[in-house]
Amino acid sequence: MALQEEFHNYYEHLVVDYILDRYQRDPTLTEYLPDIACVALNHLPPRYIHYDIDMAYYLSPDERVEMEAKVKKAVDDAVLFVRVRRSKEAEL
Repeated sequence: MALQEEFHNYYEHLVVDYILDRYQRDPTLTEYLPDIACVALNHLPPRYIHYDIDMAYYLSPDERVEMEAKVKKAVDDAVLFVRVRRSKEAEL
């Protein structure tokens, strides 16, 4: 297994879960969900881990709430960014 497959940014899971829960059924965004994820992740601090279970043991409840709030804001802001960008492109 390649070394880069041994770790990942924990925020990736949180962002994808929130996008799928909140925006997956919006037909105007379906093709832009990967873009929304990238924009959101670029506005979140990296939190690299080896195993997801590590976060269960080392993350306090307050930290979890804070991370979830950051994800919600980053994704919702990314959706707005993508919608504005699409609107401007449509005007051209």
